[in-house]
Amino acid sequence: MNDDYALLTPQEMAAADQAAMLAGHAGTTLMENAGAAVARAVRARWAPRPVAVLCGPGNNGGDGFVAARYLAAAGWPVTVALLGTVQALKGDAAHHAALWPGDVLPLSPSVLEGAALVIDAIFGAGLARPVDGLAAATLQAAQERGLPVCAVDTPSGVDGGTGAVRGTAVPAACTVTFFRKKPGHLLLPGRALCGELIVADIGIPPSVLETIQPRVHENAPADWLRRFPWPRLDGHKYARGHAVVMGGDVMTGAARLSALAAARIGAGLVTVAAPTPAWTVYAAALTSIMVQPVADEAAFQELLTDSRKNAIAIGPGAGISDLTRAHVQAALATRRAVVLDADALTAFTDKSGTLFHAIRGPCVLTPHEGEFGRLFDRAGDKLASALRAAQRSSAVVLLKGADTVIAAPDGRVAINANAPPDLATGGSGDVLTGMITGLLAQGMEAFDAACAAAWIHGAAATAHGPGLIAEDLPALIPGVLRGLKEAGDPERNARGRPV
Repeated sequence: MNDDYALLTPQEMAAADQAAMLAGHAGTTLMENAGAAVARAVRARWAPRPVAVLCGPGNNGGDGFVAARYLAAAGWPVTVALLGTVQALKGDAAHHAALWPGDVLPLSPSVLEGAALVIDAIFGAGLARPVDGLAAATLQAAQERGLPVCAVDTPSGVDGGTGAVRGTAVPAACTVTFFRKKPGHLLLPGRALCGELIVADIGIPPSVLETIQPRVHENAPADWLRRFPWPRLDGHKYARGHAVVMGGDVMTGAARLSALAAARIGAGLVTVAAPTPAWTVYAAALTSIMVQPVADEAAFQELLTDSRKNAIAIGPGAGISDLTRAHVQAALATRRAVVLDADALTAFTDKSGTLFHAIRGPCVLTPHEGEFGRLFDRAGDKLASALRAAQRSSAVVLLKGADTVIAAPDGRVAINANAPPDLATGGSGDVLTGMITGLLAQGMEAFDAACAAAWIHGAAATAHGPGLIAEDLPALIPGVLRGLKEAGDPERNARGRPV
């Protein structure tokens, strides 16, 4: 995976700092660079004004002292307040506190008097306890007064590893972090509290990641675009795979959306396996999609005897029934690529062991939080829960939400962060299911297919903007694919054409 998009847990960030220092980069220099980056971010976004710099007792506070010094040198009126005493500071933070030429006030809401901006350098991403007492009171007072906040590393109270709030946290207008983003910057509720996120280069060499080997990445085309299954000049429709979408007999729109999405993302052939009573509904609504009437479980199994049908989606509109469970088990028994969503997951409530035992081939599960809770233990944070679920089920798990997490059984984890709020509309998940299925049909590996589909899904929704409904999404896929293909074409880029 591309290290440019690595997300470092607080422990991994500490290891990166340590590795950089062992490589000859002094800790005082790294802190100097961090504080200077905070000051630059502030000066780029606000005109000079009185600023209160709230410093904590650790390295985050040290960054704050450096930022205060740079802003004061630029003529800004600066007040510095510290949680604790200067005498208790240690290491690099003590060094930079000693370079601050002004007064250091005890941290309390009173230090906000006359301030028009706050720099929150109290606690960073590695916070190990809830924010309370004077720190909480001061931050809450800043929020009540409507003061803009620039957070250092993370807003105080946001766990950099999980995005959870420890005690209390207030929204920042911007957050300046260092070297790489942290999972907590992308996971809710932390993501909603960070505001604009700035990642500053403070001199840590990227080579330190070779020893850390981060397991979590932000989902980005750089991680999967080289393996995207573009049509080949010598290809044909059968070479591009044959996706099967199991339809339901009542909620027919869901399977139709999945089938259209599978076709739009490039599957050479798509068939909807339609319950016989609803066959005419599907047949009348679909033209480029084939519709096969399926009377019962035996008919579905007969359909799957054609080995060219190499990717199967079950769940959207399928209904929660014994028949749906039978269809899932028949699909999994082929050991071909299978995507299970919605009713195909809920049908195994209290029978998750049966489902997991049946997974022997490439499989992607796409639950939302409610469906996830019917199959898995949601104890702990979202990242850890999704990874445990992937390992338990032997499937790639795409746990949906504004902070979608994609986890593979081998330990790879990606957080998708490009989806706009407009995607919170009925049927959008059915489209995602079809997109994953279409990529699997073309031979894309399950984790890559889930990541690529999630990113393209978000990009398509962003391209549309407000007013989006699920029916809009399939037609938006080609535009996103066109942009990806142009961006990934080195010959086109060398010719200087727009990308």
